[in-house]
Amino acid sequence: MSGHEWDGQSRKILVIGAGELGMPVLRNVMRRAIDVPGSSVDVLLRPATIDSGAPAKQRDLAEIRDLGIGIVPGDLVQNTIDELVSIFTRYDTVIGCTGITAGLDAPMKVAHAALAAKVPRYFPWQFGVDFDVIGRGSPQDIFDSQLDVRDLLRSQEETEWVIISTGMFMNYLFEPGSGMVDLPSRTVNALGSAETAVTVTTPEDIGALTAEILFAEPRIQNEIVYIAGDTVTYGEVAETLGDALGHPFALRVWSESQLMEELADDPHDMTRKYRAAFAQGRGVAWDKATTYNARQEIRTTTLREWVRANLVP
Repeated sequence: MSGHEWDGQSRKILVIGAGELGMPVLRNVMRRAIDVPGSSVDVLLRPATIDSGAPAKQRDLAEIRDLGIGIVPGDLVQNTIDELVSIFTRYDTVIGCTGITAGLDAPMKVAHAALAAKVPRYFPWQFGVDFDVIGRGSPQDIFDSQLDVRDLLRSQEETEWVIISTGMFMNYLFEPGSGMVDLPSRTVNALGSAETAVTVTTPEDIGALTAEILFAEPRIQNEIVYIAGDTVTYGEVAETLGDALGHPFALRVWSESQLMEELADDPHDMTRKYRAAFAQGRGVAWDKATTYNARQEIRTTTLREWVRANLVP
C-alpha cells in the first residue's frame, strides 16, 4: 500500500510480535479498530512461535484467533529486508513490539523495510526511555541503534512515524534479574542515587495508550509522545513498598561509578548495561503531568496501585 493511496486513517494494521507488550497492544488496537470501517489487524509471528506446542504460546495464539486477528508468518532475523518489504506493503500502519529479542541490528532492519515498503505510518520499537536526551555513547549500546532509527525516520518524508516513550516497564523494577528491588531481603537498590527518578508504565497501560494514540484525531504524526504510569525516585519506591507491605525497606545506593566498574568487568552483560545507563539519570524520567495520558485525562496505574495489586497478600 503506497502512501498516495492512503486517506490518513489507520485501517490495515500490522503488529510485530505478541509478547509482553505485543499482546496488550493487540487487544487494545483490535478493540478500537472494530469501530473503524474497513479495518483489520494482523500480527507478525515467527513460524516457530506459530507451531509451538508450549501451553503459554498456545493460549496466546488461541486468544489472537478469538479476537479476529490474522496471523502472518515472518522472522525479523531470518527474513531479508526484501522479504519483510513484501509483507509490509499490505499495510498502512506497522507497529513494532518485539523489544530487543531480535538483536541489535533488528531495529534498523525493520525501519529500512518499512521505508522501502512505503508504509504510510510506522510506530517503531521505541517503547522505553528518551534516547535523544540520553545521547550517543551511553553504557547501553542498543540505545545508539535506537538513535540510528530516529535519525533515519527524521531524514525522510514519505513515511509518517510516531514514537511512544514509556519509561521502564513497571514490573521490570521487581524482576529479580534487574536487581533494583530485592523483595526477599526487603531492599531497594537505587541506581545512581536515592533521588534518581525513573518513569514506569505497565505493559497493559502502554497497550491501551498505544491504541488511543494510533486512532487519535487529529492524527498524531512525526512526533514523540510521552506517557507514564508513574514517575518516582528510588527513595519513593522504598517508601511505597514499606507503606504497602507493612514493613520497612532498606535503601542501598549503587553509584554510577560502581556500576560502570561492574560493567567493565563484564562488558557484554545486558543487565549491567541497563543499570549503568539508568544510573546516569538522563532521559529515564519525565513529569507525569506533562504526558499524553495526563493531558487526555486517561488514568494509568501508579506504582502504589501496582504494588497493592501484585505484592500485597
